[in-house]
Amino acid sequence: MFLSPNTIHQGDAQELLAQIEPDSVDLSVWSPPYHLGKEYEKHLSYTNWVDLLRKVICLHYAILKPGAFLAINCADILAFPDERMPRLQALTLGRQTISITREQILDAKEKYPDYNRHQLARLLGCSEQTIDRRLNGNNIRGGKYNAQTRVHLVGGLIEQAGLDAGLYLYDRRVWVKDPAWQNSKWHSLSYRAVDEFEYVYIFWKPGITTVNRKRLSREEWGEWGSRAVWNIRSVRANNDHEAKFPLELPRRLIKLLTEPNGLVLDCFMGSGTTGVAAVQEGRSYMGIELQAQYVTLAEKNIASTQRLTSVHQLSLDIDVLKASHSKKKLKQASMNEVLLDD
Repeated sequence: MFLSPNTIHQGDAQELLAQIEPDSVDLSVWSPPYHLGKEYEKHLSYTNWVDLLRKVICLHYAILKPGAFLAINCADILAFPDERMPRLQALTLGRQTISITREQILDAKEKYPDYNRHQLARLLGCSEQTIDRRLNGNNIRGGKYNAQTRVHLVGGLIEQAGLDAGLYLYDRRVWVKDPAWQNSKWHSLSYRAVDEFEYVYIFWKPGITTVNRKRLSREEWGEWGSRAVWNIRSVRANNDHEAKFPLELPRRLIKLLTEPNGLVLDCFMGSGTTGVAAVQEGRSYMGIELQAQYVTLAEKNIASTQRLTSVHQLSLDIDVLKASHSKKKLKQASMNEVLLDD
């Protein structure tokens, strides 16, 4: 028995993906845990995270239709603790509240060679920590005893996982989002840039791919369908889930890469954004989510969208009936005028 469409299935994607009907998915759109220490991913070590990503990508080959696509949204830089990395020391002048310099301390040590750092601190009117930092360079980001944070590019890892699975990188879009100042505290302590863009890696399963430009309007093709960079505002409030992507991101991918009634999968469903976009665009959806509270949240959000979509469709149907009735009345009136003329 295969997993049912238009349902959120609770469980581990590494187990449930194998239960999806082979060659049934038109598009899989998802964003994996970013290994940033958020609550829902704290159980993953870096090795676990890499294994998760590789296995989930590998399991997609069997379930995608030939010629179909897998779209993975992920920041290209991953940060994780690495015991092997040398300690990163930063002399951040703007954050120094004590004007004592290393040279002043060395001069004091020369005058008072028997003074320890406690006595030097009293002499110079500063703390013992200031003496230690100026003399020994102990201005270490992240603290003296924590492993240093190392950055690693994710794109190559994802591409290799796709190749190993038999999927080929087809395209890459850049999502320019709001600058993530809160998540980039290091930008004030280093020369690193603030986080303000992510990638969407699009993989292709070998097979015949239907290219139908009529899926988009002329304006949509010009504004984003044929453009590599997508400017989409970030979600303004992650109050019910820690890491939501904006609705417009999966909506564009769904509209660009699938036909109406196609099946769209998200194996890290979270708050249900991909399912909501699929419903809005007239596609079926299937979700996998590990945590029960997010299954409930996703179901609620999708059900709300389905109700609104049904009401909107009913309104359109009524408008069509009214227009048809008006045409019939006009036609009848015209026929009556002809009969009177005769």
